[in-house]
Amino acid sequence: MTVQSSTGGNGKMTTEEFCDHYPKLYHMAEEGAYDSICKHGLLSTTGLLDLYEVEEPRRSQIERSHRPQNITLTHPTHGKVVIRDQKPMSDARLLKCLTGATPSEWYYLLNGFTFFWVSEERLSRLLGGRAYRRLSHCVLEVESSKVLGEHAAETYLTPMNTGNCLPVPHPRSPAKFVPLADCPFAEWAKKRGEADAVVECAIRYGVPNFGNYGATMRIQKSS
Repeated sequence: MTVQSSTGGNGKMTTEEFCDHYPKLYHMAEEGAYDSICKHGLLSTTGLLDLYEVEEPRRSQIERSHRPQNITLTHPTHGKVVIRDQKPMSDARLLKCLTGATPSEWYYLLNGFTFFWVSEERLSRLLGGRAYRRLSHCVLEVESSKVLGEHAAETYLTPMNTGNCLPVPHPRSPAKFVPLADCPFAEWAKKRGEADAVVECAIRYGVPNFGNYGATMRIQKSS
């Protein structure tokens, strides 16, 4: 497939082009999370901390520190929710590859996004990772056009897995998050190939109307 630049020939990506290249988005959530997602939306860690009214100092400990294990929040109205671990990262590894931010700032940045994979192949890699392959997961698949139709202005694209430092801590910085309207897709595709040009689609804060988008859900466990 020939990579086409956006209208105006500046090499940037339009919302329509993104949806043509990546018609589906994929998200991996904790098993049992689907009902909460339908009710409250697909929220970032920051969004969940707001919803569950988590106060300091615990809030900063969750938002700005590494999570080696899942964290469960409870609320008298909303019940329980699980914030997933960050096992593929660590302070030590981030210090080797991170520029433009401290590890604490990086965790805070990532916690402010809701992440989607743009290909099922990337999702499968995560499901097959050592830390997750023996667990069951809630896998969500949704049409890109429905998410971006309401959230294009809050959408950022990245050419890498920003939350993984294994097995090699590849260089990263906040500049890796590029607004959809500024994404140099043709340049990324030329360097990496079209299939790997975009790796993550990140929505600031969350997708509160996710339950209205007709997403499909399956419980999946890698063997």
